[in-house]
Amino acid sequence: MFRDRREAGERLASALQHLLGTPGLLVLGMTRGGVPVAAEVAEALRAPLDILVVRKIGSPRNPELALGALTAAGQFLDADMVARTGTTAEQLALVVARERGELARREELYRAGRPAQPPGGRTIIVVDDGLATGASAIAALHTIRAQHPAHLVLAVPVAARDSLAAVRPHADEVVCLETPSPFGAVGAWYRHFGQTSDDEVRACLADADSRHAPQPAGRAPS
Repeated sequence: MFRDRREAGERLASALQHLLGTPGLLVLGMTRGGVPVAAEVAEALRAPLDILVVRKIGSPRNPELALGALTAAGQFLDADMVARTGTTAEQLALVVARERGELARREELYRAGRPAQPPGGRTIIVVDDGLATGASAIAALHTIRAQHPAHLVLAVPVAARDSLAAVRPHADEVVCLETPSPFGAVGAWYRHFGQTSDDEVRACLADADSRHAPQPAGRAPS
């Protein structure tokens, strides 16, 4: 059980200390809930922070049920889940189009002209606040893998065991603190699990940027 996302990030950072000092290390927070967790990891590992905007592709009959997920660079669909829910190609296309629009809106809102940090040749830690179905994490990992990182890590505070097993083949390394059973939902393992706001995402990025801003000549970093 975690107090909130910040505490989960602190505890996750402790489990990732073996990566401290890795050249080119980059932490990517999955929006929105993964960003406060990732911010703590990035600060503890003295690494830059960036975001990975991921949108769930929900079932038309039950939007909370993930059929897959998409990022700006691609998408992942669970073909078995699509078939089991009886979702047609036309229904799926409508959901994907809607989520692509929201994804583009969030990319523009969060970045505000701030360019994405390139993952090629670097050690990348993809962070979320938890793993339920695993669809969003797989979409995120596919996106980063296509950009040829040197080492790809998925780090989450808590995960459903079956989903964690399904995601493992898509990363070079997986770090997870707790795998309770029965699992239920990610929020069940946090005392405080309010929705992460757009302003909080932007504040996390601004704080991280200020830590990695070039220092004026003659001034030592704090």
